[in-house]
Amino acid sequence: MLRWILGGREAQGSVEKNPVLFIGEEQPKNWFTELQVLKGHFDIVRFLVQIDDFRFASAGDDGLVLVWNVETGERLLELRGHSQQITAMTAYTHTSGENTHTSLITASSDRTLSLWDPETGNRVQTVSDLQSSVKCLLVLERLCVWVSGGNELCVWNRDFQLQCQSQHHHDTGISAMVELPKNCIAAAMDKDIVIFRLTMSTGSRLSVAEVRRLSDHQDSIHALININVVSSWLDVLCVEDHP
Repeated sequence: MLRWILGGREAQGSVEKNPVLFIGEEQPKNWFTELQVLKGHFDIVRFLVQIDDFRFASAGDDGLVLVWNVETGERLLELRGHSQQITAMTAYTHTSGENTHTSLITASSDRTLSLWDPETGNRVQTVSDLQSSVKCLLVLERLCVWVSGGNELCVWNRDFQLQCQSQHHHDTGISAMVELPKNCIAAAMDKDIVIFRLTMSTGSRLSVAEVRRLSDHQDSIHALININVVSSWLDVLCVEDHP
């Protein structure tokens, strides 16, 4: 079993050529023994995303996206482009004919969205001058779209073109999202869970509308986990603040 520690705070400066630190054999082994420490970030790491069976990406408060080799811990790529901390990251896989390609989508406090090619490290697409920072991202593979959540819920196609968006929400915005059956999305907004439905109209135009609001939490909701994707709207586990 291979376990890594990623991140922590490192002094600013040039990144190390070899970021992999192997823990000595003298360390007692157990289920929680760290076998490698991967260094490269200058600030707290908040997101880990699997790209494929051989690579994963990390991102956080330093605005960097680092791509790592799963087996060796080698740092493969360093993706630079955001000027502030990264607030969300997800992988987006799409198929064209017999070819399947996975990209990375990132959001930042600099109010931009970026599409990255993890093969080359190039930033392929960018959306800037957003009205608010995006706090969460969700890919809806069946509809070939992805969704960003901030002060608005926005639906984008794979070419980074805005398809539709919800009305402006209060200042807390959308903090988490999960996909539900029947083209629905559950979005956490402060103490509420709002259910949105995506509708495809004539001409393949998408629209989004609020269809239900659940208000049973006593404090802000920070996470949503789908525990039953085929049953109902209510099979969602929520995590909230407690005093």
